[in-house]
Amino acid sequence: MSAAEWIILTGITFFLLTCWAIFDIARKDFGGIEKKAAWAFVTMIPFLGPIIYFAFGFRKGGKKAGT
Repeated sequence: MSAAEWIILTGITFFLLTCWAIFDIARKDFGGIEKKAAWAFVTMIPFLGPIIYFAFGFRKGGKKAGT
């Protein structure tokens, strides 16, 4: 695999992780819109954002009532 293919694969992987994190944040209740917005902001940090969210925020929010 060439270097260009690795770069593209890495970019696609982090794009998909970012999408997954944003959808997960949208589904959960973090106790306030401020906390939800903060996690959404963190997730938008290129490459590190999704890693930070899945390491520290993934288990923080609870499921929304009614889902």
